Amino acid sequence: MIRPVVIALLALAALLAACGAPSTPTTSVAAPTAPPPATPLPPVKETVVVVVTPTPQPTAAPKLGGTLIAARAADAKGLDPHKQTAFSSFRMLELIYDPLLALDKDLKVVPNLAESWTWSADSKALTMNLRKNVKFHNGDPMTSEDVKFSFERILDEKTAAAGRSFFTDIDTIETPDANTVVFKLKRPNGAITAAMTNPNSAILSKRLVNSGADPARIAIGTGAFKLVNWEPDKIFKVVANRDFWIPGLPRLDGIEFRTIPDESSILAGLRARTIDWALINDPRAAIRAGAGAGSGLTVMRSPALAYHVLQLNAGRPVFADARVRQAVSCAIDRQEVLDTASLGEGEVTGPATPPFYRVSLNDLSCYKKDVEKAKKLLADAGNPVVKFKVIAASDEPPTAVAEAQNIQAQLKKIGVEVEIETLELGVYVKRWLDADFDAAVALNGGNPDPDIMFFRYWHSTGNLNKVAAYKNAAIDKLLEDGRTTADPVKRKEIYASVQKSLTEAAPWVWLYVGYEYRIMQPSVKGFTALSNGSLIYLREAWLDK
Repeated sequence: MIRPVVIALLALAALLAACGAPSTPTTSVAAPTAPPPATPLPPVKETVVVVVTPTPQPTAAPKLGGTLIAARAADAKGLDPHKQTAFSSFRMLELIYDPLLALDKDLKVVPNLAESWTWSADSKALTMNLRKNVKFHNGDPMTSEDVKFSFERILDEKTAAAGRSFFTDIDTIETPDANTVVFKLKRPNGAITAAMTNPNSAILSKRLVNSGADPARIAIGTGAFKLVNWEPDKIFKVVANRDFWIPGLPRLDGIEFRTIPDESSILAGLRARTIDWALINDPRAAIRAGAGAGSGLTVMRSPALAYHVLQLNAGRPVFADARVRQAVSCAIDRQEVLDTASLGEGEVTGPATPPFYRVSLNDLSCYKKDVEKAKKLLADAGNPVVKFKVIAASDEPPTAVAEAQNIQAQLKKIGVEVEIETLELGVYVKRWLDADFDAAVALNGGNPDPDIMFFRYWHSTGNLNKVAAYKNAAIDKLLEDGRTTADPVKRKEIYASVQKSLTEAAPWVWLYVGYEYRIMQPSVKGFTALSNGSLIYLREAWLDK
């Protein structure tokens, strides 16, 4: 049981469902058509006008200045925001770059670089009204041409953009003036605004890229912080962007991120007060950080949307027969994996992790361990020799190897032989993107909208369908319907069907969701942790020392 000085529990049910009063917003929103109470996304037809106001101040007035010394176990794996898939990259790039829209502290879609948006009557034209006087870090103004360029780059297959499939419904992009962008869609897409909050949809400078600046080497965005020094696997240092478009932010002069692979060493640095703030992934370290009334540290513990999963590659002969995949699913006690790898810090999950869209585990195939059923499925498949290799990253998440070891032990009971291959994160990501594995233990990102979680993996045209290695025409149709349906109740039914179909086919074995941990000195104030893991609100943090 964690007994920290402060524990911030961001209950996702309150974020997305109708129960409870909303928290005080940091922005003021006016919309002509209010969304139904239970909807986690605005209706398709909507106009949003937002005036940015200062964040409500803490009891003590925020102090400006100072450098935050931060630590995390895994470094960024690249700088190009359109191509990154590793969480360790997202956490840095979201401080440097801005997308058009953002998630607020309640995980609702709100304006960002776009100060408002309007849908046409037929829901096939989305007009974004950009903020005026936004500048890139080199002083160049951001205009509609930069937005058009960025999305055309994402859509260009040659880019190999990680978020391409989010935006394939875009037909054309018009820029009637410097502050207006019109996305003309092939069909209505109610999820596209949620996709525009993702770091993979960051806005780049057209002039810089076209003049030869490689986003993989030079990071110049519009975000709250500027990159000034990156020594891979050592230091990632950013300084305040004093031309940032939100007046008064960021409060810090800068942040120095130190890469320390051993989270026990990070915890030791926190206790020695040589580290101010830390991103912790290992629940064992988080529990130790909060142990005892005199720990002196603030522990933020937020229910995560990211999910732990065993990915089975149906493109490999060993998993070509659905009955073999189903046998693996039936043979695994997911709670045992959670208890072994994460000390019970989390809960067993189905494919959708936002509470509004979750399906009862009782309605999903093989969510109760059934060894006899697993053996029968293998017998029905002709009792094949099932032997495969599973890849696991050594540092993201730190629970991956323990998950693989527990799965290995459980599957041995049905005669399935598993070999574990542990890889450095950069190597793992490349192998994963190339679908160069029999199976993979993975931690995949969640999102308040299920389209963002599902489409790029499970639609046959999704840009990560190669990684998912499974196609199904019926699921394609469901996912297409989910995108074009605005009614939240109907969307919930659609995505329930998607989840039931996926768990029945068992291309993956969904395991559990854990927590996002952020640990800091009591002198660190003003930071808000989000359940999607974002660090964007470090722009509001300040040092009370």
